[in-house]
Order: sequence, then structure tokens, then C-alpha cells
Amino acid sequence: MAYLEIQNAGKVFTSADGTVYEALKGVNLPIEEGEFISIIGHSGCGKSTVLNMVAGLGLATSGRVVVDGETVAGPGPDRMVAFQNHSLLPWLTVRQNIALAVDAVYKARSEAEREALVEEHIRMVSLEKAADKKPGEISGGMRQRVGIARALSTRPKVLLLDEPFGALDALTRGRLQEQLLKIWEDNRITVIMITHDVEEALLLSDRIVMMTNGPSARVGDIMSVELPRPRKRMEVINNPNYYRQRNELLYYLNQAKKEKAAAQLPAKIPVTQVRTASGLEKQLVNLGFVPLSDCAPLVIAKEKGMFAKYGLEVNLSREPSWKAIALGVAEDRLDAAQMVAGMPLGQTLGIANRPPVMVTAALTLSRNGNAITLARKFYERGVRTREDFKRYLTEDRTGKPHTLGMVHPSSMHNLLLRYWLAGADIDPDQDVNLVVISPPQMVANLQAGNIDGFCTGEPWNSRAVHEGLGFVPATDLDIWPAHPEKVLGMKESWLEANPKTALALVKALLEACRYCDLPENREEVIRLISQKAYVNADPIYSALGLSGSYDYGFGHTAQVPDFNIFFKNHANYSFR
Repeated sequence: MAYLEIQNAGKVFTSADGTVYEALKGVNLPIEEGEFISIIGHSGCGKSTVLNMVAGLGLATSGRVVVDGETVAGPGPDRMVAFQNHSLLPWLTVRQNIALAVDAVYKARSEAEREALVEEHIRMVSLEKAADKKPGEISGGMRQRVGIARALSTRPKVLLLDEPFGALDALTRGRLQEQLLKIWEDNRITVIMITHDVEEALLLSDRIVMMTNGPSARVGDIMSVELPRPRKRMEVINNPNYYRQRNELLYYLNQAKKEKAAAQLPAKIPVTQVRTASGLEKQLVNLGFVPLSDCAPLVIAKEKGMFAKYGLEVNLSREPSWKAIALGVAEDRLDAAQMVAGMPLGQTLGIANRPPVMVTAALTLSRNGNAITLARKFYERGVRTREDFKRYLTEDRTGKPHTLGMVHPSSMHNLLLRYWLAGADIDPDQDVNLVVISPPQMVANLQAGNIDGFCTGEPWNSRAVHEGLGFVPATDLDIWPAHPEKVLGMKESWLEANPKTALALVKALLEACRYCDLPENREEVIRLISQKAYVNADPIYSALGLSGSYDYGFGHTAQVPDFNIFFKNHANYSFR
């Protein structure tokens, strides 16, 4: 059992006129001792209600909260709250405000012991020079530090922070975040913090809890922060995981915002009630994709009317990452999606500690299409092959870990990169550091020096080459020619409920795959996918690979007609 557990907790409020509002439903959250947890979500998602349940200020109406084996039945000194409003008594000094809490909790201790405790916490928040000043005589940031010191002075088991820095200016907020980080690292107290600031949550937290919209809000997702401790702000923002996880948090909040806005619109006839002439179970289909050159079959099916030909109205939803694709399908926001080949199996098995979701691959959409890019500095040191890269790693004496990006744990990119490294006796788990980065973020991370290379699809390798940031030592044709790359993925439950719609999707996309593979159509394909709504890249980048010509960098070009395969050689057959 965890140190603190919120067990299937719910909270219902009843107004004076008898109206019932269910704020929370079925909230489950285990928290280990000494863990720093942040809770984010839009207004009305029940963040503060969760905090109040743990504090004992508003008990759960169903389920319970357990701290150190004891069910929370009310407020207590083992759980202290620091609010956004510091709640200091204006007629008392800093020292007296802190002493008020110490005297209330430690009545049995001597006056000298209590005074020592007060002085210790004044020093902890660096307020020695302001100890005898009243709240009106000090800044807002200093008042907030007094509130935190007062909460910590009672030596609570759990510190609860309700947007403690939300009302402060950016400079003061940054300083207090760093001070709180140091206090936590020195004391390792269990902390639950409510915040709207995703950067703050990433800097401070071990895990970040994302709440769904209310009413009946619940835990929507939990992110483990992949940043090493101890943390310093500049080191954090230079870590490639920071921007990936920041984007995932912002994406979650943006999706929640859209869902909240959609819920306020007038009710529409459910799409499941719509029938077309061909008898489809569902006419309007939300189909997800990530901006890569091999999203071409989806774009062509939309732009050339192939979806419409089979009675479908398809909304192509551009997603920021493969994780967003997986979540979108799992949570029924997306009906189906272009997926990396291993994702349906990964979701079915419950990869990354997520609940298993039965997902099927209805069609192979493409083969090949990837490359490995290494930073320019390696080329300048004589690296041309993986054997050269092995030599470089062996001779490197800087002690700095070398980090390579790939797009998703269940992707072919992960397998291809690992296989390529292992072929030169480079252990992908020991000799280098592999991190997950969204394809559109690869080039920016390479340019910033956050990573030393990556494996992804086009046009991002070509962009790195074109901008002189790196070179391509290998494509997937050098590693595993004609491997399955992207598939059409959908939940089995959706497929069973919409078999005719799924078949129409397959027919339209199969026709689009054939269109994409005809050489005379490639120029049009490049133009269409490069549009802002899709890949949003200069056609010069999209053309490399799709045009049959490939630029490896530093003057090395070659004809690679099979860099992207969409239809020929039985590419779409499941037996391949």
C-alpha cells in the first residue's frame, strides 16, 4: 500500500435549492512517501477539491483518502496547506505568523524549542532580515514564502500547495520555484501541488496528474517526469525530454479545452444514427495522423475524393506525437489513425504501464521511409558508418552521454536504430541514451544540441541535411528493406461496431496507396502533403525520398526509388 492513497473517491455538492453537482467520480491515485505530485487541468476539473479531500477540509462523499494507513476524517497537523493567498494575519510579524502555527501544534514543547523551530523555518525560506516585519511591509513573494514556512514549521507528513505562486510575477515565481525545489530536495516531504503552469510542474514534480473536465472529473492520465534529480532550471530546459513532455501536457490541456467547448454546443444528432446510401454505420470519421511524408495515403484519399467515393466524410486530425495518436484512439477521440507498425500490438499488451486496449491493424499503409541522422560534429570527426561511430564512442573522453532520439517505444524507428547500433557492437541501453521525441521536434533538438542524432521518417532527416545540421549514415533500406512502417489502426470494439465503415476506410486508403506509388503522381503527392494542414513543410524537404532521389548530406546523393513504398510488391498485404 502506498503512503498516501486516494481510493475510488468521489465528491458531490448539493446547493441550497437541492441541485446536485458531482465534481469528482472514481478518483484513484497512489502516492509514495517523499514524492512530489502536481495536478493540472482546466477550471472546474476538481483539482482543489482533490486537495481539500486530502487536507480533510472537504471529505469525500464516496471512497476515501488514506495517509500512512489512517483514513482522513478531518483536518490535522500531519497535512498542511499553503494557499495562493498566503492568509497571513496582518497585525503579526513574520516571526509571529510562523509561531502561531508552531504554538498551536507543539503546545507540549518548551518555549525555547518552539522558538528554535520558528527560527529554523525563517532561515529555510531566507527571511532572517524580514522576520520582524509585518505582511504589509514585505513583498508578495516574501509573504508567500512566509506561508510556506508556516506550513512546513509544523513538520507535516504531507504539504499541500494550492497554486502557491499563481499570483506572483514571473521573476518572483521563478525564484520561489527554485527555493521550493531546494527545500523539497533537502527534506523529501510528500508534496501535492495544484498548478496551471506546465513548466512549473515539470521542474518540480516526480509525476504530473492530468484531470479530465468536470462534472464527474477523474484522473485522465499520469505522466512520470523523465528529468534527472537534482534539478536546475537551465539543465532541465536543455534536456530533450523536457520539450517532449511539455508538448504532451499542453496537448492534453488543449484537447480538454476543445472537449469542454464542444460540450457547451447545442446537441447534435449522433453520427451513429446517420446512414448513407451504402449503409455505413458511421459517415463522419475522425482519422489521426502525424505530420510525416508517409501520411500521403490519408491526404490523397481526402484531397482526391476517395473517402467521399466510398460514402465517408473524414476529418483528418493532425496530432503532435505518436503518444497523442495512441491516447486519441484509446479514449475514442479518434475513430482510427495512421500508426507506427508496432503500436496496435503495443496498445493491446499495455505498453508503458498503460491499461491494455485491444487495437487491430486493418491495413499496412506503407513500407520503408525512415533514416538515421547523426549530428554534423560526427561527420567532421570522420564518422561515416556505424563502425566509425563505435570508434568515436570508444575514443571519446568527455564523459558526456550521447543521446539519440526515436519516435515511440513500439515504432520501427526504435527497432531499426537499436539493430543498426548493435551491428557495430554498440549497446543501445548502455553505450548511448535513447529518448522519445516527436518527429517534428527532432531537428530543433538536434540544432539545440539536446540530442546527437535521431531515427525518424521524412521530411525531418532531409531538413536536418538541408540545413547543414547533420548527415544520414543509413536508411532503413540498409537495415531492413521493405519492413512494415505505418498501418491503419483502430480499436477492435470500434471495428466490430462499424464493420462497413471500416471496410470503406480500407478501400479508400488502398486506392490512395496505389495512387501514391505511381511515379507520374509523385509530384502532386509532394505538393499536397506539404500544405499547412498536413506536413507543413517546404516541398524541397518533402520531395527528398518521395521523388526517388535521396540526399545523405555533404554532397552524397543517390537514387533510392523504393525509399517510400505504398502499394507495389504487395506492400499492403498482411502476410508481408
